Amino acid sequence: MKKMIIALATAGLVSFGASAFAGDAAAGKAVYGNACVGCHGANGEGGVGPKLAGQSAEDTAAKLHKYKAGEQVGPMTSMMAPMAAGLSDADIDNIAAYIATLK
Repeated sequence: MKKMIIALATAGLVSFGASAFAGDAAAGKAVYGNACVGCHGANGEGGVGPKLAGQSAEDTAAKLHKYKAGEQVGPMTSMMAPMAAGLSDADIDNIAAYIATLK
């Protein structure tokens, strides 16, 4: 019985980790084009802002949520917080999904 519970819990964690992040990359591309491209570049290559290409969706979403909450994330917080403040949670997930496609 104990082994079965451990196996089910482990399977649940594995499946949760695989599907914990959901975002629409196509919708995120549209928002990125309006709000992010000016500083981070058309392909996330960086410019005024840092390079975003190659970042995971989870990391990007976590940072955007912190900016939105007004938390200090790094030296660009004063520029990013107002940008993130106007994003919905769905926008954040979608942008993060799109950024994860950039290489």
